[in-house]
Amino acid sequence: MNRTTVQRLQNSTRAVFFLVGVVSALWSCLVPIVKQHAALNDGALGLLLLCLGIGSIIGMPLAGQWVGRWGCRIVATGGLALAGTLLMPLALLHDVPLLAASVFGLGMGLGAVETAMNIQAIDVEKQSGRPMLSGFHAFFSIGGAIGAAGPQVLALVQAQPWVSVLIGELGIIGLFGAAWRGLLNHAEPDGGPGFGLPRGIVWLLGLLTCIAFLAEGAVLDWGGVYLSGERVGFGIAPGWGYAVFATAMTFGRLTGDHVVAKAGPALIMAGGSLCAALGFALVVYGPNAPLLLGGFVLIGLGCANIVPVLYAATGRQSVMKVNAAVAAITTMGYAGILAGPALVGAVAHVSSLSVAFLLLAALLVFIALNARLAR
Repeated sequence: MNRTTVQRLQNSTRAVFFLVGVVSALWSCLVPIVKQHAALNDGALGLLLLCLGIGSIIGMPLAGQWVGRWGCRIVATGGLALAGTLLMPLALLHDVPLLAASVFGLGMGLGAVETAMNIQAIDVEKQSGRPMLSGFHAFFSIGGAIGAAGPQVLALVQAQPWVSVLIGELGIIGLFGAAWRGLLNHAEPDGGPGFGLPRGIVWLLGLLTCIAFLAEGAVLDWGGVYLSGERVGFGIAPGWGYAVFATAMTFGRLTGDHVVAKAGPALIMAGGSLCAALGFALVVYGPNAPLLLGGFVLIGLGCANIVPVLYAATGRQSVMKVNAAVAAITTMGYAGILAGPALVGAVAHVSSLSVAFLLLAALLVFIALNARLAR
């Protein structure tokens, strides 16, 4: 494959990761609008959001099967089209059953395109002959930042939420149209496997992915609560914890491919997980505000490249076909995102958030102990 073709594959992969980040952020901005339109209380909103998770967990293994039959291009196109199209009704609907069906479809679309793009990313990295997964995942973060900022800017001129969605959808269509030709279109020779339950090393890789996503989700869901609760005495605004974490993670992923190439994936996985574990310890025990916020920075830097390295290792294993294995660990990872807030909350209810964060630090050490899997 010539250099121009490989470059097109790389750019298309970056573009679709970026677009998935945009769609996810636009949905995040719509959540309070949906709650207001449908007059939902917190409990009802939680059930509605559960539809997103159920749709994603169904869409991910299905996407692994579909990629085997039709290739990444068709699955990514269908998933992104479904997710992007459903943003508009979510900005306008008031009927709860219709909202639930739309959120379920959004979850299925996002689950499908995320699985397809990680399969493509692994293939493109192999064809490129150098680490690239961290950089691909960085574009998801960049897309998320831009997708979240756009509606806030438009809100300053009192634009309706559907206007933000429309502009976002037009941008998605334009960028995806330019990227479409660079998506892989080959299927498995035998049509690919059906649903593949993780087994052997894939099961362990999925468990480690689940832990990494659990740690990331804990900062998103509980970092602000922790700063405004148990650590309120430091006077840090609740949003600062996630802000410095997300900034550090984006920086870590933008530089991650170079670092992985120099140090090797096993060392990055071990060092990153220990760095994140130290970050949680600093968040709990830091004696002043700079060290506490430094803990969030270490969590972001440490977690930045764990998941990309685990996906790369999934692409090298031979126990399962890559598309089925990627679908399996993506589903397990997303299960960590879904279950994480409830698990952390349960530990905090029985003990405290400090204890929950220290348990996450211990789980990150477990990742470090299994870093050999990344070789």
